[in-house]
Amino acid sequence: MDERRVAAEVRAMTRKQVILMATQQQITWIQAADILGISARHMSRLKGRFEKQGWDGIRDHRGSRPRRRRIGLKTIARLCRLYARDYQGFSVQHFYEHAVEHHGFRLSYTWTRLILQEAGLVAKAPSRGKYRRKRERRPLVGMLVHLDASTHAWLAGLPPQDLVVALDDADGRILYARFWPQEGTASTFAALEHVLRHQGRFAELYTDRGSHFCYTPSAGAAPDVTHATQVQQALRALGIRHILARSPEARGRSERAFGTLQGRLPQELRLHGITDYAAANTYLTTTFVPAFNRRFTVRPAQPGSAFVPVAGIDLRLVLSARHDRVVANDSTVRFGPLTLQLPPTRERLHYVRCPVVVHEFPDDTVGLSYQGRLLARYDRTGRLLDAPLARGRAA
Repeated sequence: MDERRVAAEVRAMTRKQVILMATQQQITWIQAADILGISARHMSRLKGRFEKQGWDGIRDHRGSRPRRRRIGLKTIARLCRLYARDYQGFSVQHFYEHAVEHHGFRLSYTWTRLILQEAGLVAKAPSRGKYRRKRERRPLVGMLVHLDASTHAWLAGLPPQDLVVALDDADGRILYARFWPQEGTASTFAALEHVLRHQGRFAELYTDRGSHFCYTPSAGAAPDVTHATQVQQALRALGIRHILARSPEARGRSERAFGTLQGRLPQELRLHGITDYAAANTYLTTTFVPAFNRRFTVRPAQPGSAFVPVAGIDLRLVLSARHDRVVANDSTVRFGPLTLQLPPTRERLHYVRCPVVVHEFPDDTVGLSYQGRLLARYDRTGRLLDAPLARGRAA
Protein backbone atom coordinates (compact mmCIF):
# COMPACT_ATOMS: atom_id res chain seq x y z
CA MET A 1 0.00 0.00 0.00
CA ASP A 2 1.58 3.29 -1.08
CA GLU A 3 1.91 6.38 1.11
CA ARG A 4 -0.75 8.38 -0.76
CA ARG A 5 -3.35 5.68 -0.24
CA VAL A 6 -2.48 5.37 3.45
CA ALA A 7 -2.76 9.14 3.90
CA ALA A 8 -6.15 9.20 2.15
CA GLU A 9 -7.48 6.41 4.42
CA VAL A 10 -6.21 8.19 7.52
CA ARG A 11 -8.01 11.37 6.50
CA ALA A 12 -11.19 9.39 5.82
CA MET A 13 -10.99 7.66 9.23
CA THR A 14 -10.45 10.99 10.96
CA ARG A 15 -13.44 12.54 9.21
CA LYS A 16 -15.64 9.53 10.04
CA GLN A 17 -14.66 9.56 13.74
CA VAL A 18 -15.23 13.30 14.07
CA ILE A 19 -18.65 13.14 12.37
CA LEU A 20 -19.67 10.18 14.55
CA MET A 21 -18.70 12.18 17.64
CA ALA A 22 -20.84 15.07 16.41
CA THR A 23 -23.85 12.82 15.75
CA GLN A 24 -23.51 11.39 19.28
CA GLN A 25 -23.46 14.99 20.59
CA GLN A 26 -20.02 14.52 22.16
CA ILE A 27 -18.96 17.68 20.26
CA THR A 28 -20.91 20.32 18.37
CA TRP A 29 -20.97 20.49 14.57
CA ILE A 30 -19.11 23.81 14.73
CA GLN A 31 -16.35 22.13 16.75
CA ALA A 32 -16.29 19.28 14.21
CA ALA A 33 -15.79 21.83 11.40
CA ASP A 34 -12.87 23.39 13.29
CA ILE A 35 -11.24 19.99 13.87
CA LEU A 36 -11.52 19.03 10.20
CA GLY A 37 -10.41 22.49 8.99
CA ILE A 38 -13.52 23.16 6.91
CA SER A 39 -16.08 25.95 6.98
CA ALA A 40 -19.29 25.75 8.99
CA ARG A 41 -21.25 25.99 5.74
CA HIS A 42 -19.49 22.98 4.24
CA MET A 43 -19.97 21.05 7.50
CA SER A 44 -23.69 21.80 7.24
CA ARG A 45 -23.70 20.24 3.76
CA LEU A 46 -21.86 17.15 5.04
CA LYS A 47 -24.34 16.82 7.89
CA GLY A 48 -27.25 16.89 5.47
CA ARG A 49 -25.66 14.25 3.24
CA PHE A 50 -24.87 12.04 6.26
CA GLU A 51 -28.45 12.22 7.52
CA LYS A 52 -29.85 11.32 4.08
CA GLN A 53 -27.30 8.80 2.71
CA GLY A 54 -25.26 7.73 5.67
CA TRP A 55 -21.49 7.31 5.47
CA ASP A 56 -21.61 6.78 1.69
CA GLY A 57 -22.92 10.34 1.27
CA ILE A 58 -19.79 11.92 2.69
CA ARG A 59 -17.16 9.43 1.57
CA ASP A 60 -14.60 10.62 -0.98
CA HIS A 61 -15.26 8.57 -4.13
CA ARG A 62 -12.38 9.93 -6.16
CA GLY A 63 -10.05 7.09 -5.25
CA SER A 64 -12.30 4.59 -7.04
CA ARG A 65 -12.22 6.42 -10.36
CA PRO A 66 -9.65 5.37 -12.97
CA ARG A 67 -7.01 8.03 -13.63
CA ARG A 68 -6.74 9.64 -17.01
CA ARG A 69 -4.17 8.02 -19.23
CA ARG A 70 -0.85 9.79 -19.28
CA ILE A 71 0.33 11.57 -22.41
CA GLY A 72 2.82 9.46 -24.32
CA LEU A 73 6.40 10.61 -24.68
CA LYS A 74 6.14 10.38 -28.47
CA THR A 75 3.17 12.77 -28.44
CA ILE A 76 5.06 15.23 -26.24
CA ALA A 77 8.13 15.05 -28.47
CA ARG A 78 6.03 15.55 -31.62
CA LEU A 79 4.25 18.54 -30.09
CA CYS A 80 7.51 20.23 -29.04
CA ARG A 81 9.15 19.49 -32.40
CA LEU A 82 6.18 20.97 -34.27
CA TYR A 83 6.27 24.19 -32.22
CA ALA A 84 10.04 24.63 -32.55
CA ARG A 85 10.06 23.90 -36.28
CA ASP A 86 6.99 25.70 -37.64
CA TYR A 87 5.37 27.85 -34.94
CA GLN A 88 8.23 29.54 -33.11
CA GLY A 89 6.95 32.84 -31.66
CA PHE A 90 3.27 31.84 -31.63
CA SER A 91 1.40 32.32 -28.37
CA VAL A 92 0.32 29.13 -26.63
CA GLN A 93 -3.36 29.72 -27.45
CA HIS A 94 -2.58 30.51 -31.09
CA PHE A 95 -0.36 27.40 -31.44
CA TYR A 96 -2.94 25.23 -29.66
CA GLU A 97 -5.61 26.22 -32.19
CA HIS A 98 -3.35 25.25 -35.11
CA ALA A 99 -2.23 22.01 -33.44
CA VAL A 100 -5.80 20.86 -32.90
CA GLU A 101 -7.30 22.09 -36.19
CA HIS A 102 -4.48 21.28 -38.62
CA HIS A 103 -2.29 18.59 -37.00
CA GLY A 104 -4.76 16.29 -35.24
CA PHE A 105 -3.59 16.71 -31.64
CA ARG A 106 -6.17 15.90 -28.95
CA LEU A 107 -4.73 17.62 -25.91
CA SER A 108 -6.26 20.23 -23.65
CA TYR A 109 -4.97 23.78 -23.76
CA THR A 110 -3.63 23.48 -20.19
CA TRP A 111 -1.60 20.37 -21.01
CA THR A 112 -0.23 22.04 -24.14
CA ARG A 113 0.82 25.10 -22.16
CA LEU A 114 2.46 23.05 -19.39
CA ILE A 115 4.37 20.87 -21.89
CA LEU A 116 5.73 23.88 -23.80
CA GLN A 117 6.68 25.67 -20.59
CA GLU A 118 8.45 22.62 -19.15
CA ALA A 119 10.34 22.22 -22.42
CA GLY A 120 11.51 25.83 -22.25
CA LEU A 121 9.85 26.73 -25.55
CA VAL A 122 7.56 29.41 -24.08
CA ALA A 123 7.87 31.55 -20.98
CA LYS A 124 5.30 31.75 -18.25
CA ALA A 125 2.95 34.70 -18.68
CA PRO A 126 3.60 37.62 -16.32
CA SER A 127 1.06 38.74 -13.77
CA ARG A 128 -1.83 40.73 -15.19
CA GLY A 129 -1.23 43.54 -12.70
CA LYS A 130 -3.87 45.82 -11.27
CA TYR A 131 -7.42 45.00 -12.27
CA ARG A 132 -9.35 47.68 -14.11
CA ARG A 133 -13.05 47.35 -14.64
CA LYS A 134 -13.92 47.16 -18.34
CA ARG A 135 -16.36 49.65 -19.77
CA GLU A 136 -19.66 48.10 -20.78
CA ARG A 137 -20.04 47.52 -24.50
CA ARG A 138 -22.63 49.42 -26.48
CA PRO A 139 -25.77 47.28 -26.81
CA LEU A 140 -26.20 47.66 -30.61
CA VAL A 141 -23.73 47.34 -33.46
CA GLY A 142 -23.23 50.65 -35.21
CA MET A 143 -23.51 52.75 -32.06
CA LEU A 144 -19.75 53.16 -31.50
CA VAL A 145 -16.77 52.41 -33.75
CA HIS A 146 -13.16 52.43 -32.54
CA LEU A 147 -10.53 53.68 -35.00
CA ASP A 148 -6.89 53.22 -34.07
CA ALA A 149 -3.52 52.19 -35.50
CA SER A 150 -0.57 50.17 -34.28
CA THR A 151 3.03 50.56 -35.46
CA HIS A 152 4.79 47.21 -35.44
CA ALA A 153 7.33 45.10 -37.33
CA TRP A 154 4.64 43.07 -39.02
CA LEU A 155 6.96 41.63 -41.68
CA ALA A 156 10.49 40.53 -40.87
CA GLY A 157 13.16 42.47 -42.72
CA LEU A 158 10.84 45.33 -43.71
CA PRO A 159 10.34 48.70 -41.98
CA PRO A 160 7.40 48.82 -39.54
CA GLN A 161 4.09 50.10 -40.87
CA ASP A 162 0.86 51.19 -39.22
CA LEU A 163 -2.02 48.72 -39.12
CA VAL A 164 -5.18 50.85 -39.18
CA VAL A 165 -8.19 49.06 -37.72
CA ALA A 166 -11.86 50.03 -37.31
CA LEU A 167 -13.57 47.95 -34.63
CA ASP A 168 -17.25 47.81 -33.66
CA ASP A 169 -17.67 48.26 -29.92
CA ALA A 170 -20.79 46.10 -29.50
CA ASP A 171 -19.45 42.82 -30.86
CA GLY A 172 -15.70 43.41 -31.33
CA ARG A 173 -15.90 42.75 -35.06
CA ILE A 174 -13.16 44.21 -37.28
CA LEU A 175 -14.84 46.39 -39.91
CA TYR A 176 -11.66 47.59 -41.64
CA ALA A 177 -7.99 46.64 -41.47
CA ARG A 178 -5.16 47.76 -43.73
CA PHE A 179 -1.44 48.48 -43.58
CA TRP A 180 -0.37 52.10 -44.19
CA PRO A 181 3.14 53.58 -44.21
CA GLN A 182 1.89 56.07 -41.62
CA GLU A 183 -1.43 56.73 -39.94
CA GLY A 184 -2.93 60.11 -40.83
CA THR A 185 -5.80 61.92 -42.49
CA ALA A 186 -5.69 59.78 -45.65
CA SER A 187 -5.79 56.47 -43.75
CA THR A 188 -8.64 57.77 -41.57
CA PHE A 189 -10.72 58.81 -44.57
CA ALA A 190 -10.08 55.47 -46.28
CA ALA A 191 -11.24 53.56 -43.19
CA LEU A 192 -14.33 55.74 -42.76
CA GLU A 193 -15.29 55.42 -46.42
CA HIS A 194 -14.98 51.63 -46.27
CA VAL A 195 -17.19 51.38 -43.17
CA LEU A 196 -19.76 53.85 -44.51
CA ARG A 197 -20.05 52.12 -47.88
CA HIS A 198 -20.17 48.54 -46.56
CA GLN A 199 -21.99 49.00 -43.24
CA GLY A 200 -23.61 52.46 -43.20
CA ARG A 201 -23.45 55.57 -41.06
CA PHE A 202 -22.75 54.93 -37.37
CA ALA A 203 -23.42 57.12 -34.33
CA GLU A 204 -20.04 57.70 -32.64
CA LEU A 205 -16.34 57.42 -33.46
CA TYR A 206 -13.81 56.79 -30.67
CA THR A 207 -10.18 57.78 -31.36
CA ASP A 208 -7.00 58.91 -29.68
CA ARG A 209 -5.74 62.51 -29.74
CA GLY A 210 -3.56 62.29 -32.83
CA SER A 211 -2.90 65.54 -34.67
CA HIS A 212 -5.15 64.49 -37.55
CA PHE A 213 -8.03 63.90 -35.11
CA CYS A 214 -7.79 67.12 -33.07
CA TYR A 215 -5.70 70.25 -32.67
CA THR A 216 -3.81 70.55 -29.38
CA PRO A 217 -2.07 73.94 -28.89
CA SER A 218 0.60 72.54 -26.56
CA ALA A 219 1.63 69.15 -25.21
CA GLY A 220 -0.57 68.00 -22.37
CA ALA A 221 -3.19 70.68 -23.00
CA ALA A 222 -6.83 70.05 -23.84
CA PRO A 223 -7.80 70.00 -27.54
CA ASP A 224 -8.92 73.28 -29.09
CA VAL A 225 -12.57 72.70 -30.02
CA THR A 226 -12.68 75.89 -32.10
CA HIS A 227 -10.01 74.58 -34.50
CA ALA A 228 -11.57 71.70 -36.44
CA THR A 229 -9.29 69.31 -38.32
CA GLN A 230 -10.15 67.85 -41.71
CA VAL A 231 -11.38 64.68 -40.01
CA GLN A 232 -13.57 66.59 -37.55
CA GLN A 233 -15.10 68.64 -40.38
CA ALA A 234 -15.99 65.46 -42.25
CA LEU A 235 -17.51 63.84 -39.14
CA ARG A 236 -19.66 66.91 -38.51
CA ALA A 237 -20.87 66.85 -42.11
CA LEU A 238 -21.84 63.20 -41.70
CA GLY A 239 -23.50 63.72 -38.32
CA ILE A 240 -21.11 61.37 -36.46
CA ARG A 241 -20.18 62.30 -32.90
CA HIS A 242 -16.43 62.30 -32.23
CA ILE A 243 -15.16 61.03 -28.85
CA LEU A 244 -11.50 61.66 -27.92
CA ALA A 245 -9.83 59.26 -25.47
CA ARG A 246 -7.98 60.82 -22.55
CA SER A 247 -5.47 57.99 -22.01
CA PRO A 248 -4.31 54.66 -23.49
CA GLU A 249 -6.24 52.90 -20.73
CA ALA A 250 -9.43 54.58 -21.95
CA ARG A 251 -8.90 52.81 -25.30
CA GLY A 252 -8.61 49.43 -23.60
CA ARG A 253 -10.84 47.59 -26.05
CA SER A 254 -8.80 48.58 -29.10
CA GLU A 255 -5.52 48.17 -27.18
CA ARG A 256 -6.45 44.58 -26.28
CA ALA A 257 -7.43 43.91 -29.88
CA PHE A 258 -4.02 45.13 -31.07
CA GLY A 259 -2.34 42.94 -28.47
CA THR A 260 -4.07 39.96 -30.04
CA LEU A 261 -3.20 41.14 -33.56
CA GLN A 262 0.47 41.63 -32.70
CA GLY A 263 0.58 38.18 -31.14
CA ARG A 264 -0.98 36.44 -34.16
CA LEU A 265 -0.70 38.36 -37.41
CA PRO A 266 3.13 38.46 -37.84
CA GLN A 267 3.31 34.72 -37.19
CA GLU A 268 0.50 34.03 -39.66
CA LEU A 269 2.20 36.13 -42.34
CA ARG A 270 5.49 34.31 -41.79
CA LEU A 271 3.78 30.92 -41.81
CA HIS A 272 2.20 31.65 -45.21
CA GLY A 273 5.40 33.03 -46.73
CA ILE A 274 4.15 36.62 -47.17
CA THR A 275 7.03 39.07 -47.59
CA ASP A 276 5.50 42.38 -48.78
CA TYR A 277 2.76 44.65 -47.50
CA ALA A 278 0.67 44.50 -50.68
CA ALA A 279 0.27 40.73 -50.26
CA ALA A 280 -0.23 41.24 -46.54
CA ASN A 281 -3.17 43.56 -47.21
CA THR A 282 -4.73 40.93 -49.47
CA TYR A 283 -4.24 38.26 -46.79
CA LEU A 284 -5.82 40.58 -44.22
CA THR A 285 -8.96 41.08 -46.28
CA THR A 286 -9.47 37.55 -47.59
CA THR A 287 -8.25 35.34 -44.75
CA PHE A 288 -7.15 36.86 -41.46
CA VAL A 289 -9.98 39.30 -40.71
CA PRO A 290 -12.78 36.78 -41.48
CA ALA A 291 -11.06 34.19 -39.26
CA PHE A 292 -10.51 36.78 -36.51
CA ASN A 293 -14.16 37.79 -36.56
CA ARG A 294 -15.34 34.17 -36.41
CA ARG A 295 -13.19 33.46 -33.37
CA PHE A 296 -13.37 36.66 -31.34
CA THR A 297 -16.71 38.31 -32.17
CA VAL A 298 -19.14 38.33 -29.24
CA ARG A 299 -22.93 38.49 -29.27
CA PRO A 300 -24.23 42.07 -28.83
CA ALA A 301 -26.49 42.76 -25.87
CA GLN A 302 -29.40 43.60 -28.17
CA PRO A 303 -30.34 42.36 -31.67
CA GLY A 304 -30.60 44.79 -34.55
CA SER A 305 -28.26 47.44 -35.89
CA ALA A 306 -27.72 51.18 -35.51
CA PHE A 307 -26.02 51.43 -38.91
CA VAL A 308 -27.98 53.66 -41.30
CA PRO A 309 -27.53 53.51 -45.10
CA VAL A 310 -25.79 56.57 -46.57
CA ALA A 311 -27.79 58.17 -49.38
CA GLY A 312 -27.53 61.46 -51.25
CA ILE A 313 -23.93 62.13 -50.16
CA ASP A 314 -20.82 62.01 -52.33
CA LEU A 315 -18.49 60.32 -49.86
CA ARG A 316 -15.46 61.01 -52.06
CA LEU A 317 -15.87 64.74 -51.53
CA VAL A 318 -16.81 64.60 -47.85
CA LEU A 319 -14.01 62.20 -46.89
CA SER A 320 -11.12 64.16 -48.35
CA ALA A 321 -8.76 66.92 -47.26
CA ARG A 322 -10.35 70.16 -48.53
CA HIS A 323 -8.60 73.37 -49.60
CA ASP A 324 -10.38 76.50 -50.90
CA ARG A 325 -9.07 78.04 -54.10
CA VAL A 326 -10.21 80.52 -56.79
CA VAL A 327 -9.98 79.68 -60.51
CA ALA A 328 -7.50 81.91 -62.38
CA ASN A 329 -8.21 83.76 -65.65
CA ASP A 330 -6.76 80.90 -67.71
CA SER A 331 -9.11 78.33 -66.05
CA THR A 332 -6.35 76.87 -63.90
CA VAL A 333 -6.05 76.30 -60.18
CA ARG A 334 -2.76 76.45 -58.34
CA PHE A 335 -2.26 73.83 -55.63
CA GLY A 336 1.26 73.67 -54.29
CA PRO A 337 3.58 72.85 -57.20
CA LEU A 338 0.66 71.71 -59.36
CA THR A 339 -1.25 73.68 -61.97
CA LEU A 340 -4.63 72.02 -62.50
CA GLN A 341 -6.34 72.82 -65.81
CA LEU A 342 -10.14 72.80 -65.63
CA PRO A 343 -11.86 71.35 -68.74
CA PRO A 344 -15.10 72.87 -70.11
CA THR A 345 -18.22 71.21 -68.76
CA ARG A 346 -21.77 70.70 -70.02
CA GLU A 347 -23.03 73.25 -67.50
CA ARG A 348 -20.76 76.21 -68.31
CA LEU A 349 -17.89 77.17 -70.60
CA HIS A 350 -15.49 78.21 -67.84
CA TYR A 351 -15.16 78.73 -64.08
CA VAL A 352 -12.93 81.82 -64.13
CA ARG A 353 -12.90 83.55 -60.71
CA CYS A 354 -15.23 80.93 -59.26
CA PRO A 355 -14.48 79.60 -55.76
CA VAL A 356 -13.67 75.90 -55.99
CA VAL A 357 -12.45 73.28 -53.56
CA VAL A 358 -9.34 71.17 -54.04
CA HIS A 359 -9.74 67.66 -52.61
CA GLU A 360 -6.91 65.36 -51.60
CA PHE A 361 -8.34 61.85 -51.86
CA PRO A 362 -7.08 58.84 -49.87
CA ASP A 363 -5.93 57.12 -53.09
CA ASP A 364 -3.30 59.89 -53.55
CA THR A 365 -5.22 61.69 -56.31
CA VAL A 366 -6.48 65.30 -56.37
CA GLY A 367 -9.92 66.56 -57.35
CA LEU A 368 -11.67 69.87 -58.02
CA SER A 369 -15.29 70.50 -57.04
CA TYR A 370 -17.70 73.39 -57.45
CA GLN A 371 -20.84 73.71 -55.31
CA GLY A 372 -20.58 70.10 -54.15
CA ARG A 373 -20.06 68.52 -57.59
CA LEU A 374 -16.82 66.94 -58.73
CA LEU A 375 -15.48 68.65 -61.86
CA ALA A 376 -12.23 66.80 -62.47
CA ARG A 377 -9.72 64.44 -60.91
CA TYR A 378 -5.91 64.51 -61.37
CA ASP A 379 -2.87 62.48 -60.41
CA ARG A 380 -0.06 63.93 -58.32
CA THR A 381 1.68 65.27 -61.42
CA GLY A 382 -1.37 67.31 -62.44
CA ARG A 383 -2.41 65.00 -65.30
CA LEU A 384 -6.16 64.87 -65.85
CA LEU A 385 -7.59 61.45 -64.95
CA ASP A 386 -11.34 61.97 -65.11
CA ALA A 387 -13.86 64.78 -65.72
CA PRO A 388 -17.39 63.55 -64.87
CA LEU A 389 -19.09 66.74 -66.16
CA ALA A 390 -16.90 67.34 -69.21
CA ARG A 391 -18.54 68.07 -72.56
CA GLY A 392 -19.18 65.05 -74.72
CA ARG A 393 -19.76 62.69 -71.78
CA ALA A 394 -23.11 61.04 -71.14
CA ALA A 395 -25.12 62.50 -68.31
